[in-house]
Amino acid sequence: MNQMSNSMNRRDFLKLTAASAATVALPGCASASQRLISKQTKRPNVLFIAIDDLNDWIGCLGGHPDVKTPNLDRLAQRGVLFTNAHCSAPACNPSRASLMTGILPSTSGVYNNPQPWRKSPVLTDATTLPQHFMANGYRVVGGGKIYHGRFPDPPSWHEYFPSQKKNKPDDPMPPNRPLNGIPKTAHFDWGPVDVPDNQMGDSKVATWAISELRKEHDKPFFLGCGFFRPHLPWYVPRQYFDMYPPEKVTLPNVNENDLDDVPPIGRRMARPEGDHKKVIEYKQWRKAVQGYLASISFVDTCVGRVIDALDKSPYADNTVIILWGDHGWHLGEKLHWRKFALWEEATHAPLMIIAPAITRPDQKCPRPVSFIDIYPTLIDVCGLAPKKGLEGKTLLPLLKDPKAKWDRPALTTYGRNNHSLRSQRWRYIRYSDGTEELYDHDRDELEWNNLANDPKYAGVKKQLAKWLPKLNAPNAPRTRTKKKRSQRNKKAN
Repeated sequence: MNQMSNSMNRRDFLKLTAASAATVALPGCASASQRLISKQTKRPNVLFIAIDDLNDWIGCLGGHPDVKTPNLDRLAQRGVLFTNAHCSAPACNPSRASLMTGILPSTSGVYNNPQPWRKSPVLTDATTLPQHFMANGYRVVGGGKIYHGRFPDPPSWHEYFPSQKKNKPDDPMPPNRPLNGIPKTAHFDWGPVDVPDNQMGDSKVATWAISELRKEHDKPFFLGCGFFRPHLPWYVPRQYFDMYPPEKVTLPNVNENDLDDVPPIGRRMARPEGDHKKVIEYKQWRKAVQGYLASISFVDTCVGRVIDALDKSPYADNTVIILWGDHGWHLGEKLHWRKFALWEEATHAPLMIIAPAITRPDQKCPRPVSFIDIYPTLIDVCGLAPKKGLEGKTLLPLLKDPKAKWDRPALTTYGRNNHSLRSQRWRYIRYSDGTEELYDHDRDELEWNNLANDPKYAGVKKQLAKWLPKLNAPNAPRTRTKKKRSQRNKKAN
């Protein structure tokens, strides 16, 4: 109660003193500043920040000892940092579709990237998170990568940057690609580009978001700001690579025999003869880690610019900030690279929420939560009308008390009927063929020792298995590739 009263008193004080303060700081602008504040309603604004392919390698999560993320770290200190947050799916499209609709992949059938989620019979008419805010009187704008790039959803936004048909600005591309010397790997590449920050797509998205925060808003706003890095290719300005000399980079702690006790279906997901073998063969592991860390520090700078702009705006005390990464990323752990797996490195990603009058500074929540919980949480935090059919659970009790009781594990699905459940102590994986993995994070946080075949843990598996989805929907339609379209056209001719 004291915190809420103090927060309300501070806002009332700001309203009363805005004109005189603005006159001192910005002569001639007092009336505009006063109007901006007075038009804020009781419902808070939302700054909704998405970061692509960001695992737990940020300072506040302690995932990598070398990383430099001062802006993400200071943002986490302002509210609740969820240290055990997990994606609904370890791939961009299904993760984002699930988060934005509040519907699990096992319900929608959207399991992979080449599935336009609106073609799922379950999601065709689903009301997205931003659409629900629109229906509740918010001005809803977005920029950068919020949905997976190939399948934007124009009705979700009043405006979009750079456009609703193209949701990511082009980045400058270095000559003589691939820079890492690994042939035939498409965008699996890394190296510096000699351009200033302001030529990078993410920097342009940050500049756009800053311009939105400087506008006068007649009603509460929902501002979606999606950053592409550290998605591949890891091309960012040279200054960020210089922060991490490769000879000083710390490599992940990897067990070369880690896949020996993993079921065949899990080993196929790991693909040790693919990316990992190439990285080792071309002696690129340290430079790859350098590229990922450089990309994280670059996006950290972009986030910092947006947060600084919010803090300087009249909306600073009435804006909910939520920042999330769509899934994790492997850099050699389990002899695997990228996401597309059900282990900790692929499912664990940042989630932090700062909610005025609700959260307290510098709080960490160890409870296992899912990004499916974001939709109902924002409804509760912002006081919107309820939305039926959401499959997540509001995190509001944990925002108020990060140690509140929470008995629900986080569910991650990759492909039909392949699931992982993460409790506070355990990770339990069950694949479509019935094979299993079980890891005790109290004793084995690197998930090296699969306990699934040990009879003494049968009870643990049974308890966790109760949370597996009862429904495993058929695969939603996929996008036809150019090759398949060409073959179809030949047959037609």
